[in-house]
Amino acid sequence: MALRDANIARMGDGLFDVLIVGAGINGAVSAAALAGRGASVALIDRGDFAGFTSQESSNLVWGGFKYLENYELPLVFDLCRSRNRLMRAYPDNVREIGFLAALDETAPYRPWFAALGATGYWMIGLFGTKRPRLYDAAEIKDQEPAIDTTNVRGGIEYHDAYLIDNDSRFVFSFVRSAVEAGASVANYVELLDAERRDGRWIARLRDVDSGEEFTTSARTIVNAAGPFVDGLNQAWHNTTEHRIVYSKGIHLVVPRLTTNRHDRVLAFFDDTERLFYVIPMGRRSVIGTTDTRVDTPFTHVTDDDRNFLLDQINARLDLERPLTVDDVIAERSGVRPLVVQRGSGEQRDVDWTSLSRKHEIERDDDQAIVTVFGGKLTDCLNVGEEVCEEIEHLGVPLERDLHNWYGEPAKATRKEFYRQARLMKLDRLRTKPETEPLSDRLWRRYGRRAFDLLEMIRADPTMGEDIMGSADYLRAELYNAAEHEMIVRLDDFMRRRSKIDLVVHDEAIVSSPGLREVAEILFGADADRRLDEYLAAR
Repeated sequence: MALRDANIARMGDGLFDVLIVGAGINGAVSAAALAGRGASVALIDRGDFAGFTSQESSNLVWGGFKYLENYELPLVFDLCRSRNRLMRAYPDNVREIGFLAALDETAPYRPWFAALGATGYWMIGLFGTKRPRLYDAAEIKDQEPAIDTTNVRGGIEYHDAYLIDNDSRFVFSFVRSAVEAGASVANYVELLDAERRDGRWIARLRDVDSGEEFTTSARTIVNAAGPFVDGLNQAWHNTTEHRIVYSKGIHLVVPRLTTNRHDRVLAFFDDTERLFYVIPMGRRSVIGTTDTRVDTPFTHVTDDDRNFLLDQINARLDLERPLTVDDVIAERSGVRPLVVQRGSGEQRDVDWTSLSRKHEIERDDDQAIVTVFGGKLTDCLNVGEEVCEEIEHLGVPLERDLHNWYGEPAKATRKEFYRQARLMKLDRLRTKPETEPLSDRLWRRYGRRAFDLLEMIRADPTMGEDIMGSADYLRAELYNAAEHEMIVRLDDFMRRRSKIDLVVHDEAIVSSPGLREVAEILFGADADRRLDEYLAAR
């Protein structure tokens, strides 16, 4: 954890232009944008990077097709443009994917009407994806034999995008960008209190892992605490026009349900006429999401949640046998922080079903606070740019935006990596069926750092071995993660820097002879404590 320790040391008694509280997608992208434009930035989170709401998404990058129901055309237009922009900036991480929607007798829309909506969506999205198509029931069955078309009237296929790796790893890419631009960032650092004195914020912080307390100061604060923004503003006596309400969503990860002919999302209306999806995740499928009003950001998957989704998918897929709870490999549960105007009633009175995932940004000039409300991963680049505008209004000078704080490395760099990988026959190290080439995976995950992995494998061929069998992670990747990815707890690696916890059964993880080596590489002499801590939480 040398990198994390160095960052905390720089924070202690330091003076920054901006202190960002919360390292989910909003905080991470704000740090990358501000540091990339020359601001001195400190980014903290009381948990891990992307360790709360941002690790529970659908891994989809989409323009909000369902928001057309409420005629939110400007929002859909903005989200589609953001989706197109992310696909251009991250071609190896954010890829176009088809959504095959099967419409049965209980669906609220007939296929022809849904096709009109899909065509409008394609046009609003500036033709940034493949054109939509209308199918009859027989064509739906031909496109995806897993769908039970007994009661299906027809359907449509439209296109959006998705993250090939998990959401939290994508968030961490912005954290790394911030670090490379000079930001001081640290996970498991809690804000105890903050006070405005003599034109600056004095913040008292605590290292959650060690218990050590220290102070730092900043000219401005960005409140990017996701579902916790209201609590922070209240503590700072910061009155805002907006507030947050919560909608809970869950996902179940199960063995692959669809054919391997296409990587596509299946879309259905459930019995309450709400959309839910079957989303590909390599050799797994992700079923979700639900939409339930809750009064707290702390949620879990209940028996009712689980049974509801299993019942819905069993009724709509033609499976050899119905899915049961024994088929569930992993579960995800999180809240969507939805934005409403203050004065719109108590949280329980809000019509949350009509709320979209828009974001709002407010600035308090007197206290030099910028608050980010709501939002979603698709809109992250806009959030980063808008936060920069607000920070400039607070008197922090920024360099011109060259748009170099986001995106994958240049094509020439990518070409050179693949040339070197080809010369050393990297892809021949893998013989597993239905897995992507190693060169693709390493480049996507690490970008320029993938060259370091090649060098490690050249020097020691054992670095090219899978360390946990079905987890598909090389020994070299573990050493790289230990040095560069600020992993404090084993769960940080297993759940967020990788998606091992999402795609491998608990029994296989616990019984894997490689698990101890993972802990030893990541934590050295502290491996036993971290491993025991991880196993006790399972």
